[in-house]
Amino acid sequence: MTPTSNSTPSITVVGLGSGGEDQLTLGALKALEQSRLRYVRTADHPAVSDLSGRDIVFESFDSIYEAHDDFTEVYDAIAERLLQIAKESQGEPVVYAVPGHPMVAERTVVLLRERAPKEGVEVRILGGESFLDQVFTSLGFDPIEGFQLLDASEVTRDSLRPRLHTVIGQVYDSFTASDVKLALMNVYPDDYPVVVGQALGVPGQERILNVPLHELDRLDGYGNLTLVFVRADRDETLRRRSFERLQEIVEILRSPEGCPWDREQTHQSIRKNFIEETYEAIEALDNDDPDNMKEEFGDVMLQVLLHSQMEQELGTFDIYDVLAELNDKLIFRHPHVFGGDNARDAEEALRNWEQMKAEEKRRKGAAERASVLDGIPRDLPALMKAYKLQKKAAAVGFDWPDLSGVFDKIEEELAELRSAVKDEPADRQKDELGDLLFAVVNAARFLKADPEEALAGTNRKFTERFHYIEERLRISGKTFDETDLLEMEEWWQKAKNTHL
Repeated sequence: MTPTSNSTPSITVVGLGSGGEDQLTLGALKALEQSRLRYVRTADHPAVSDLSGRDIVFESFDSIYEAHDDFTEVYDAIAERLLQIAKESQGEPVVYAVPGHPMVAERTVVLLRERAPKEGVEVRILGGESFLDQVFTSLGFDPIEGFQLLDASEVTRDSLRPRLHTVIGQVYDSFTASDVKLALMNVYPDDYPVVVGQALGVPGQERILNVPLHELDRLDGYGNLTLVFVRADRDETLRRRSFERLQEIVEILRSPEGCPWDREQTHQSIRKNFIEETYEAIEALDNDDPDNMKEEFGDVMLQVLLHSQMEQELGTFDIYDVLAELNDKLIFRHPHVFGGDNARDAEEALRNWEQMKAEEKRRKGAAERASVLDGIPRDLPALMKAYKLQKKAAAVGFDWPDLSGVFDKIEEELAELRSAVKDEPADRQKDELGDLLFAVVNAARFLKADPEEALAGTNRKFTERFHYIEERLRISGKTFDETDLLEMEEWWQKAKNTHL
């Protein structure tokens, strides 16, 4: 019997369940029996072979899989082909069968539902038993305990939650299994037990294997009905690489049951720690020491979390508000990345940043600054602050026309310092020294060299050369009292010549 045709093109999506024909709903079976135009995403499914015994045959889209290397292209091509078939069917209903339930892990159905209204095609859904029904039964867990369903092609460290049962579907082959293994190893130990389920609920085909994680991609028999299952685990060591666990630890430390010292701290009492930890992180950067960077970056993060936790206790904001503010800022200030605009080079990207920064403040209703120089942190190191003051002044045209004018100013300030040293009081000498340093910072700006970095480099160079002198003294069995400036200068020049 064939259903009466109507003028509206339609596609009825039928779920085949996760096993043989016994898992089909009565409605799905009737729709298949009554239709002439039957299509299936893949013929590699137990129900397809079972239904052939009822003279219910399909045209599969397996050839599309073979024609494309990327699953995204496959699903897109299948959806487009089905819509075309429906529009050309002269109103005769088209039935499209998919494994499991049409609304569970079925990308082609998502695409059909998105595109069909624009094409004038009606899409109907006839649910079937999802593979999840068999997962709950065969693997023995209650979904109310908490579980997550992930696509094998999209598993990342951030998507994994060890406290939840984790079902990873569509593990088609050993290559996909390898990607899943590597993602899981970001959270779980290499020998952590995982379950591989094949054709769950299909008599004679069901296979459940318990294997250590490192063997996940060494198994045979991966296919359309394969999944990986990781049971929920409350072991906190599995969360040691998560930001949520870090925030949780800080919250515990500040709680009444936490650490007495941490509970007593205020913004002001640990303010200096923030500065010290930042400088220690900078030292690790300058030393190009990855192990120390890892530790010092963590110490800086701890300061941010502690201050944020203090504000959370007052009800003003928490660390997740900090993250939200930062995310919004980065997106808003990079229209050339997130907004479709383009930046030809780094300079244009920086201009975009400054323009969007100003626009952001305008939208927030920030008061207009009384001075061009406003907005520079009060407690910045003096060298860095001088650099920023000069940049702001230069932006409105208060600047030397070229580097030669800067050099003339340096010579002028040096001459004034020489004069002050001869017959001026100490305060006057200090003022002239400051003027000279300020002029030298101007040179750094024209050379596009950060003066703080330049001086830090010279400090390191001086330290290395002085260490060379100390080493020569040690080898010679001398102390500084037993040498003279002439000998030390000779060693200094040797250190310099060896590019220290």
